[in-house]
Amino acid sequence: MGHTSSQTTVVFIIVALVCAFVPAFSVVEAEAKSLWGTCFLKISPKCALDIIGVVFENLTITDACCHDLVQEGKMCHNTLIKYIAEKPHLVAHETEYLTKSDALWNHCVSISQTA
Repeated sequence: MGHTSSQTTVVFIIVALVCAFVPAFSVVEAEAKSLWGTCFLKISPKCALDIIGVVFENLTITDACCHDLVQEGKMCHNTLIKYIAEKPHLVAHETEYLTKSDALWNHCVSISQTA
């Protein structure tokens, strides 16, 4: 059963990424729409999935993906995580996800500063 749950989560993440990269499928404010066009240009799809996995599934992230995340910027990171965390089936735990998001950001900044 855990395997099915993981598959469902992966499908959700892929759908969320599609919505994030194709604003016509999502309902976002004008400011967020402009961010989609400028964010996530330097992050590979694998790193984007890793970032989402850290926040929503307690996975780990590589140093290389941390560097990409920090290079892209905190506003872009916050926009992606907040967008996903506000989905109806996740919103009950939004505060937890935002806390994990901040912890990930701080971790990645510390990794980037030591390199």
